[in-house]
Amino acid sequence: MKKAMFILNPSAGKEQAVEYREQVETALEDMGYAVDTRATEKERDAIHFAREACEEKYDFVVAMGGDGTINEAVTGLAEQSHQPLFSLIPLGTVNDFARALNISLDPPEAIEALKTGTEKRVDIAKVGNLYFMNILAIGHIAESTYEVSPEQKTRFGAFAYFLEGIKAITSDEEMHFDIIHDHGEWSGEAKLVLVALTNSVGGFEKLAPEALTDDGLLHLYIVKNAALPAFIRMASALIRGQLEKDPAVEVVQTTKVSIKTTEPLSCNIDGDEGCATPFVVEVMPRHIRALVPPDPAD
Repeated sequence: MKKAMFILNPSAGKEQAVEYREQVETALEDMGYAVDTRATEKERDAIHFAREACEEKYDFVVAMGGDGTINEAVTGLAEQSHQPLFSLIPLGTVNDFARALNISLDPPEAIEALKTGTEKRVDIAKVGNLYFMNILAIGHIAESTYEVSPEQKTRFGAFAYFLEGIKAITSDEEMHFDIIHDHGEWSGEAKLVLVALTNSVGGFEKLAPEALTDDGLLHLYIVKNAALPAFIRMASALIRGQLEKDPAVEVVQTTKVSIKTTEPLSCNIDGDEGCATPFVVEVMPRHIRALVPPDPAD
């Protein structure tokens, strides 16, 4: 009999994961799987569970939680000799990976869609010994997201990140970046550097509108230092999906990028704190076997 591991974060989605547990288990059983359910209790649990699923040659892994839980599950699957099919039920504040894969943000719909999903290989990226599916961000704006408390997330949702970001934008702190990519080099002062894999970043589904989940590319955005009015202009361009046209933004598509700063600066990886500069980011093309809803165009 086929084996599925169901990884859930009990505290995700205002503790809604427990409510949906039986529905997920029933759906997987209806799909012909023997279900092994694992509940996370602490950081990195989902990594260990997913890695165990690879070692024990499970056929399918489903993770339910926010972007942090999903990132951990993908990290556990990355670079394993046996890699199960993977899917997710989004219960987070932003749910970028679900948005990029066109998975419904309504949990019951996402659970039901497992039954009709199709396999699609999708990119992830690697930096040091860490992996991400959506975004790596560097700069004081990115660091400001660590100030968002669980209570703020619950009360304000994605807007909580926006509020902290505004504080960082209006600060006078500058950072010098030295960046090497496939097409050359860039050096200068920047407020924020983004390395995006998908079109959805921070809930904005038009930050990198041309980014596909399987294009084998990193979409590099260098936001130069600018006065507050310029950031207001950029925010408008972001909403319209035209950030790359802003004169204060450099955009590069690359498969690899090396990033150095004058002082070590920690990066934000899929919403959580990652490693500090300097480092190299590399795309891992079509690395994850994802189960996604059928393309309506097909």
